Amino acid sequence: MSPRRSYDQYCSAARALDAVGDRWTLLIVRELLAGPRRYTDLHADLPGVSTDVLASRLKDMERDGLATRRRLPPPGAAYVYELTPRGGELLPVLQALGAWGQEELGERRPTDAVRAHWFALPLLRALGEVGGVGGVVEVRLEVGTFHLYLGGGGADGPANGPGYYGDGPAAGRPDALLTVSGPACEDLARGRLTLAEAVSGGQVTVGGESPLAKELAALGQ
Repeated sequence: MSPRRSYDQYCSAARALDAVGDRWTLLIVRELLAGPRRYTDLHADLPGVSTDVLASRLKDMERDGLATRRRLPPPGAAYVYELTPRGGELLPVLQALGAWGQEELGERRPTDAVRAHWFALPLLRALGEVGGVGGVVEVRLEVGTFHLYLGGGGADGPANGPGYYGDGPAAGRPDALLTVSGPACEDLARGRLTLAEAVSGGQVTVGGESPLAKELAALGQ
């Protein structure tokens, strides 16, 4: 394991960048916010990262107390990586970074990779408009499906904290279902459209009868 590099500055921002400032580290955190992931899954959802760099970053994150590796019980018996509570505290950092980067996003380029769950963080920001109603929201996009865990009703994410997401459909019946059109998905990510505007304009449809679904549907009224 390579020694940890440091800016050698007595500044909390510099110390934070010592831990997470390397290329790919925060994107690995983004992936692990979805819960435990196998190395192969991480590599598949981080197009462009080499196997050597990914392995090195994961080792650094283990050393710095941001992630851990454990073996799943049979019949899985695979090793997975997951965030520690300290690593999970980076969620608002990624949220703030994503909000700042909205103006940098622009139109999708032909070379840009995309995964459905990459829209989870902007959707979580948009769902901040929902006042304190918790539950599980399944989000269906043209490029795939993911689900969100919202706090407030005891709905905890995979790391036992509100505000996490999961790739693919929700396990069991979600409290609410959002179907998002392709253009609306990109406009929400770029900050050009609010969730209330999207629901009101029919670009996002809401399904479900739970208090959370009714709260989401009311955004369009």
